[in-house]
Amino acid sequence: MEVVEKLADGLKREVSVNVPLDELKSQRDAKVDELKDKVQLKGFRPGKVPKSHILKMYGPSIMQELIGDILNKNAQKILSDRDEKSAFEPKIDLPEEEEKIKKVLSCEGDLEYTMSYEVIPTIDIMDLKSISITRPVVEVDEEEVEKAIQDMASQNKSYDDKGDDAVAEDGDKATINFLGKLDGEPFEGGAADGTDLVLGAGQFIPGFEDNVVGMKVGESKTFPITFPEDYPAPNLAGKETTFDVKVTAVAAPGEVEINDELAKSMGMEDLAALREAFTGRFKENYAQASRQKAKRKLLDALNEGHDFELPPTLVEQEFNSIWDQMQKEMEKGGESFEDAGTTEEKAREEYQTIAQRRVRLGLLISEIGSENDVKIEETEVQRAVQQQMMQMPGREQELINFYRENPNALAQLRAPIFEDKVVDFILELATVTDETVTKEELLKQDEEDA
Repeated sequence: MEVVEKLADGLKREVSVNVPLDELKSQRDAKVDELKDKVQLKGFRPGKVPKSHILKMYGPSIMQELIGDILNKNAQKILSDRDEKSAFEPKIDLPEEEEKIKKVLSCEGDLEYTMSYEVIPTIDIMDLKSISITRPVVEVDEEEVEKAIQDMASQNKSYDDKGDDAVAEDGDKATINFLGKLDGEPFEGGAADGTDLVLGAGQFIPGFEDNVVGMKVGESKTFPITFPEDYPAPNLAGKETTFDVKVTAVAAPGEVEINDELAKSMGMEDLAALREAFTGRFKENYAQASRQKAKRKLLDALNEGHDFELPPTLVEQEFNSIWDQMQKEMEKGGESFEDAGTTEEKAREEYQTIAQRRVRLGLLISEIGSENDVKIEETEVQRAVQQQMMQMPGREQELINFYRENPNALAQLRAPIFEDKVVDFILELATVTDETVTKEELLKQDEEDA
């Protein structure tokens, strides 16, 4: 194989490759030898089919398979010999001339082609021990736990029917039939019978429950309701509608005592165990949020601490992915760039910066993980698959088959596991100072994250 460099511009590379006819014949003959003992043709004993006959019958298909193998192996060898890593699958361009293709398939001419790719740049990793970040943390207080238990008790309390002459009051559970109309016509999803509505719980559109308060069992009423501007359904957002409502029953909430019996009804040994379970849940939720904030600050520090050339195609692919997702979300929400307070030009600039950040961090995470021998255990991958299986009850085998048949999907599952392991590795080296904050501050979504 002869390799000649044709282009070396920044990270872009292009080489021309020539596989001589003698080499093609040698590899083709090796393939034929492999097939000789396997091919069964009428009139020939097993293993006795002449090479010439095999070539006559299967020559073109043998060469097609062989060329595919050669292209893959050569790509790996070329990159290895040049001590380069390609940022994506190299692009192979075969000759366009039909005559040249025919000669290669009939093993009568050299295989000539070009291979183009972009190399992963040399990355000088900053001193990871020099990174210093603050990690927001929250302590779980007893009041928060008690409120959670109170809320749980309220959601599980029983209701007693108030009778045929009852009037719906705040806190009661009203059973209603309703029909929503837009411009006098019923709209999709705006009708139901026998719906239970706890008045004052904020389950329905703002203003709806207020209109039901004071209605008697058997009473019907029509009232206007304006949907919120940010309502998910664009056809209803900000629109004034009317609802025909009939109350069919009213029930008053019963008293719920917070004691061991309540805890046992929730599957706990006693009230102390219930409190402990809620405390543990809050701690876990806050720890996850704290880690995400720390991870964000760490990634910011890595991004700011490195400046190297990025493979253009990777940035373009990342930008296109982000842009396509953004456009779908805007279309779904019926929004425009003006609604978002920007222009398409400014939005493109912002998303281009985001794409560059993602590619830069992706390359950094990969390089740091590689340099420090960070590896993913098979048990970690299996755990991730099992977590997905729990979200798809009854379809477990389908999911297993999907990952078995789609290596790329499994690679996408491994990527965030690898990223988190590298982040944990860096956090061990970095200086991390815990800072106690309020629950609201910890859980507030950063503008960049949004």
